[in-house]
Amino acid sequence: MAVDDASLDAALAASPTAGVSRRDRLTIARILRVNHAGESGAIRIYGAQIAVARRLWPDLVPRLEAMRADEIRHCRLFRSAMPTRNSRPCRVMRLWSLGGFVLGFATALAGRRMVWICTAAVEAAVHRHLGDQLHFLAGKDDGVGAIIRDINVEEIDHLRMAEAQLGPGHAQGRLYAAIAAITDLLIWLSTWGDSARMARAISVPSAPGSAGR
Repeated sequence: MAVDDASLDAALAASPTAGVSRRDRLTIARILRVNHAGESGAIRIYGAQIAVARRLWPDLVPRLEAMRADEIRHCRLFRSAMPTRNSRPCRVMRLWSLGGFVLGFATALAGRRMVWICTAAVEAAVHRHLGDQLHFLAGKDDGVGAIIRDINVEEIDHLRMAEAQLGPGHAQGRLYAAIAAITDLLIWLSTWGDSARMARAISVPSAPGSAGR
């Protein structure tokens, strides 16, 4: 862990930076909402995979359990930041939960390689969106930025572990692309399109005097 949980909790308890616009405060609330929902979905993915792996792929269970423990911690930290930022759990939380369970169960049944393809696709999409969020949050909410930076270290570890199991070319398959696309869609829906706005803010250089907008 990059930062101890007590320090993160203290940072998250603070209100966002003074002077942040109403629109940006809404975006911060949506970031928390989608990240909390995404972590809940990841918990369900790993939970379903563990249930199947105990019977079919027992050697995978320790690594899956370790990643699930990380996601449980991430979920708790995002939830703890919600009250001071006027954020609530996602309205499509059930979709995240059901989708996570179905995806985890199906990929585990399909074989150990499918388990790692699922992890790689989801974590790659999450890592990309966390990067967009950090760019947006700079100077607006240092508390949420701190937790995302800390969490991103573990998400990258998950991604690298999956990539090491899969080898080169794993991102070219249809299943990988489909899982990544579904993850992107759920994030877009859960942020009311703010995820796309943050991505555009990074890809399009800001005009002079408009940095961070």
